[in-house]
Parts: sequence; structure tokens; C-alpha cells
Amino acid sequence: MRSFRLTLLMLTCLATAHAYIWPSPMLDELESTLYEILPSAASTISAFIQPCDTFTGIALDDTTGLGTGRSNIADWVRTAYHDMATHNVADGTGGLDASIRFEEEQARAENVGNGFSNTINVLAGFSTRYTSIADTIALGLVFGVEFCGGPRVPFRGGRIDATEPNLPGVPEPDQTLDSHIASFARQGFTQEEMIGLVACGHTFGGVQHAPFPNIVPELNDSDNTASVAHFDTMDVHFDNNIATEYMAGTTQNPLVVGFNDTTNSDRRIFGSDGNVTMRSFADSPKLFASRCSELFARMIDTVPKGVQLSEVITPLPVKPGRIEFTLDGDVLQFTGDVRFWNLPSNPNRVALLLWSDHLGATHNSTLLPSLISTTNYPQGVATRRGLQRNSLDAKAGIVNMRFMLDGELQTQQDTEAGVDFAVQDAVVFSTSSCFFENNETARYNMAVRNTAKVKSVYIETEMRDSSSHIGITETDFFSPDPNAPVNAAYTIWTLNVAASGFNQYVGVEIDGVKYTVLQLLSLFALPSCTS
Repeated sequence: MRSFRLTLLMLTCLATAHAYIWPSPMLDELESTLYEILPSAASTISAFIQPCDTFTGIALDDTTGLGTGRSNIADWVRTAYHDMATHNVADGTGGLDASIRFEEEQARAENVGNGFSNTINVLAGFSTRYTSIADTIALGLVFGVEFCGGPRVPFRGGRIDATEPNLPGVPEPDQTLDSHIASFARQGFTQEEMIGLVACGHTFGGVQHAPFPNIVPELNDSDNTASVAHFDTMDVHFDNNIATEYMAGTTQNPLVVGFNDTTNSDRRIFGSDGNVTMRSFADSPKLFASRCSELFARMIDTVPKGVQLSEVITPLPVKPGRIEFTLDGDVLQFTGDVRFWNLPSNPNRVALLLWSDHLGATHNSTLLPSLISTTNYPQGVATRRGLQRNSLDAKAGIVNMRFMLDGELQTQQDTEAGVDFAVQDAVVFSTSSCFFENNETARYNMAVRNTAKVKSVYIETEMRDSSSHIGITETDFFSPDPNAPVNAAYTIWTLNVAASGFNQYVGVEIDGVKYTVLQLLSLFALPSCTS
């Protein structure tokens, strides 16, 4: 029989404070996205801003690529702000929730231009069942700022995609200073913070002629075919030039020295406190970077009432991964790997996996040194070690695990005493699953632990709707198989599944809590059914 294993997607209920305790599919995924990233890797968000003058969208004159004067980073920062700017602190509505993806919002005068659709076309593709489109918009800003010369912006996860457009509320260049102050106050920002947020946002990009002909004339520049008047001389690089050039009187910012005084909104905003804030930014690049990190974080953390974001996500020092369970007869197979973050080099290191079982015993296994891999990321070094394939007594199983490095216990340091890495073996894949070649369906068998309070086992189907949001539908329930061999620890639940063009998973409900335990892979990977 060919071996067939499925990756376990273990879920836990997040505490209301969203502290990061493994396993947490959303935070596990976001942590990896944030820290296990090589800027130029084609499969990452950052690939679309490396180099920083990359423009993969379509300018309003139907041109694309280099030489348009536009950039993805400028569009991404603008999109994040415009999506957030509908927030109303009084009633908690609006905020960064990806409502900007709806055509109704993009059609408003306050959202003129196609930078929003260009942005969503890229970033929504990185959303998953665990990472919302709203989170990808925030990630786009975080990566754009950092990889284009700016500071790290603290990131919290858990934004929820809006199901409909928000009310209007984005400030426009032709509005008065009092109107701008009121708009930012509605969003939750003071006048001084308004100055800072505008300056930070306008370190990238500029104003394009096509959507703003009353602000920018046709430039007739072959190196700037979209006729974009940039805010400063380094429009795709984070720096304090927006402030130094403004204070020196050399700025070409079209919202400061534009030919239409009515739309010189940056001049009114920057000077509204007698240039105190802008002067401080011009005098100190360090202060500017620090303040922008704070304000950008505030901006992307401005979410609708009721949305609970996680704590700031930082790398887990120890992080298990690819944990897999397979029941083969009376034997429970257990394997996976573990990632250590910024681990000091030690060629003689002794690494052990320890786990506790359902019978109260503790076991240990050496982590295979032959599977060591080390990757240098911008934020740190990840060292992975593989776990030996452990054959466990099915009745004993496993409850939690921890790791020992050179005699020192490694747990999740959420509390002073530490927290073990909880695992669940209540519902696991059974190797008795098979494929019917005559009708291209599969008999999926799931092993359900007899002592677990499992209410249901079912198929989850993942689909994107017309607005690119990924939703999960629960269908097709497993049922106990009366013909399956008797096992002291597990009962086989079975379901015949047809091939699907969508990602599908096995979900379970245990003690009133729903989990996703594994993703279904290709039916053709299963061994053939004999009957």
C-alpha cells in the first residue's frame, strides 16, 4: 500500500486578547509571512515592490511597467489609508476592512484613480482562509515601508473583510483645513498626527495628471508617461525628503506648490501648526522614521468596532510545523519539524523532542540532525530540524510536546512557567482510505478517538466570492463505518468524496469547538480500493 499522509491543520480558539500561542492557524501563517520572507522571492508580497520602482498595474493611459512614474508602493500606501479613512470613532464604523475592494467605493470622487484596483488585484491574491484581504492590505504597507528604506511597522493580525461598502469619508485636496482636521479627528487622529500621517504617506508617490488634471498638467516626459508629479525627489524610497524639501522651499510637491491654490492641501496641513512638526521631521530622519512607524501602525490598526486584533506578532523562538498524524492499523504515526529562531550556532547541539501521552507517560525522541536547514531572512535566522517518524501506541497517542536544547527546556513563554505545545490526535487520517478508479471518487476514512467528544466530522470547501473574499462552506458529513476493523483507540468514520476543483478540508466539532484537521490532497494520491 502506498503511504498517504495529510498535513495536520490544528486549530485552537484564540483568547479574546489574541495572544499568540501555537497552534493558531491565522497567527502561524501571519508570523511566517512576516518573518520567513526573502524580499525578491517570486511567491511573496515583497516581490511586487522589489525594486521599489516596480509598477505592475495599469496606468490610466493604459501603460504599465517602468517609466510610467507610478509605483506599486505608492498605490499600496494610498490604498491602506483610503480603506482606513472611512472610520468613525464615534460609532465604530469603517476602518481598515478591505471595503475599498468594492466597485461602489472605488467609483467615488474621493477614490479617483485606479491605484485601488491595481492594489487589490495583487494583494487579494495573497489572502487565504486564515489571512483576510484586509490583512494583506496592511501587510502590503508593512513590507513596502520596510523594504523601501523605512522602519519596521508593528503588525497585528485579525482584520475582517467587510461584506459591503463603507460610508464615504476620505479627505480630498480641495477641502478646507478645518474640514481636513475634522476628517482626521473622525478617524481618531489629532491635528499633529494628521500632519505626521500625511507626511509619512507622501514620502512615496505623487499625483497623476489623468485623475487630477486640475492639480497636475500633462508633463510630456518619456520617463514619466503617466505624468505623475512626485511629492519629493525620492518618490519610491522612504526618507524625510518630504520634510527637508518643504522646509528648504525647494519642494515640487504638487499639493504644496501646485498651480491651483485650492488643491494645495499639503501646504495647509503642513503649516497648520506653524511648521513645528515638519521642522522636527526635517531636522531628524530618526524622529521621522520612528514617528512614521507609530502612525502607520495606528493607521492599519484602525478597524471597525468589534474586530479584535492580535498582539503585535513577533517571531516564536520555537515553532513546530508540518505536524502529521496517520493511523495505520493500531499504530499512530507522528512526524513533523520544528523551527528555532535566531538560535546560536553549536555544531554539537543535542536537540530532543519530548511528549506526553493520554496515559500520563512522557517520551523523547532525537531531532534528526540530517534534516537541519538554516535560512537567513532580513529579520533573523531560521533553523529547522526534522522530527523522527515516531510510531506511537494508538491508545496512548499524544497530548502535548516540548523541546530540549542542550539540556534546556524550550516551551512557549507566554507565562513564567511556560506553555507546552498542545497537539490533538482526536481525529486523524487513516491509511485505509482509498481511490475508486472506475468512478473517480475516494473513500476517505478518518480515525476518531473513542474517548474524544466528537460531534461531527465533515468536509469544508473553500471558495472565493465575486469580491475575492475566501469563504468556507461545510458540507458532506462523515459517519461511523460499521464494517471497519475494531480498534481499541479509534473508530473509523467514512465518506465517499468526488474530485473537486476547490480546496477542501476535513473539519470536526469537538466539545462544541470547530477545528480544521487536515487538507484533502489529490484523490489520485490514494491507493486503489479493492472493493
